[in-house]
Amino acid sequence: MPLENSELENRPVDYVTIAAKGCLGAVPFVGSLLAELAGNVIPNQRIDRITKFALLLETRLGELERVELQTRMATPEGADLLEEGIRQAASSLSDERREYIANLIANGIACSDISDQESKHLLRILGELSDVEIIWLRSYAEQTMGGDNEYREKHAVVLDIEPAFVGSPQSVLDKNSLAKSYKLHLARLGLLQERLAIDHKTKLLKIDSQGKTEVKGYDLSGLGWLMLRSIGLSDDLG
Repeated sequence: MPLENSELENRPVDYVTIAAKGCLGAVPFVGSLLAELAGNVIPNQRIDRITKFALLLETRLGELERVELQTRMATPEGADLLEEGIRQAASSLSDERREYIANLIANGIACSDISDQESKHLLRILGELSDVEIIWLRSYAEQTMGGDNEYREKHAVVLDIEPAFVGSPQSVLDKNSLAKSYKLHLARLGLLQERLAIDHKTKLLKIDSQGKTEVKGYDLSGLGWLMLRSIGLSDDLG
């Protein structure tokens, strides 16, 4: 049975390592690979989170991918990628987030065009995203009128933002400010690209009241599409 933080905090690192190996040993293939890393990488974190991550990765890998993972684990780049995955899995609060991490690593292994260093780069970007920002990112995958209604209804609490006007309640202004900050962060990470507003009369870019180029909206960038594919959020798109 996985140990809780309270049980691990006062134990020497050797005991934490033993606990990690014991829990991960229940996962036939991936668990045995991660056990050697877990005790050193996450000495005082919840081992149950790492075990859940190992189970997700185990399920995601096919036979050929398992052989490839074992081969890559013998390289510094492969071991470094798995260590980063363990760190993020240990700090993640949901199975959904751990599934994103497992998918990203598994898809990187399955795709010969993506190196371990490139997968780690994507993993680090994923680590900078909140769960809410991932929802916003996915919402830009299908922006046709009436498209993706099921997804938008599922995440209506996040995506349905009441427009803000002069005199709007502070709660509405705050929600709009937060939504804007999510999109700006996604754009800064290169996952969204700005769609600039153009003056139809002058055919020049519009300038807003702050003297900046007016942003009409956002579209998924190539990197944004790659991220969605890597974490398994584009499989259901046409």
